[in-house]
Amino acid sequence: FMVGNGLTPDDVTNPDRDVDFPESVVSLFKGELGVPPDGWPKALQAKILKGKLPLDGRPGASMAPVDLVQTKADAETLVGEALSEADVASYLMYPKVFRDFVEHRKLYGDVSTLPTPTFFYGLKDQEEISVDIDTGKTLVIRLQSRTESEDDGVVKLFFELNGQSRLVRVPKAGAKAAFDTPKAEEGNSGHVGAPMPGMVVRVAVQKGQVVTKGEPLLALEAMKMETVLGAPRDGRVKAIHAKSGSTVNTRDLLIELD
Repeated sequence: FMVGNGLTPDDVTNPDRDVDFPESVVSLFKGELGVPPDGWPKALQAKILKGKLPLDGRPGASMAPVDLVQTKADAETLVGEALSEADVASYLMYPKVFRDFVEHRKLYGDVSTLPTPTFFYGLKDQEEISVDIDTGKTLVIRLQSRTESEDDGVVKLFFELNGQSRLVRVPKAGAKAAFDTPKAEEGNSGHVGAPMPGMVVRVAVQKGQVVTKGEPLLALEAMKMETVLGAPRDGRVKAIHAKSGSTVNTRDLLIELD
């Protein structure tokens, strides 16, 4: 987070420097994962929590009881498929991440059959892999070449599937946004820009709404980290350039304030 936003340790600890910390960091310093033996640095904890009180005592002691049977039924209705006990535990601990995982699996299938480097980085030209999709069923996939279109942000992949040549067109993530989205001006206190590439998960304000400094404007998710962006100053929402579900790049202008 610090590297992506160009922050130094002094920036983070400076009480006069506003930083929109990811929700995972807020949760950590609130004590939801426990507390170090010597506690958290008090000044840093106060800055991160922004007036919220840390938990008192063991985190689990204040958790509400859960009806596992009803929760399982509710989760199955939500995702539209039967869930195992491990799935229900995942849903309870990370409800949004689990829903994203299920939707990803519905769309792309069981990608756990892919080699890990291929899943994260894709194939290199002329690279070949074998994928076991079932007992006795193996796909041999070789990437032959690729071409990129700068106009519509689509990548053409030429590949072999068990020796048969195939072609697929794949939209390049964030390509359209790069053409269409204005950038936040450096030093403009009325511009709220994306601190890192990610996806807008919710917009908390409307055009014309009056906001105060630090009031939540929208939430951005990147690498499973959710960051709530607050108003840099008091003002009125002049324009909203992002919507829930949209993909943004670093410094994309998200909200303008008068």
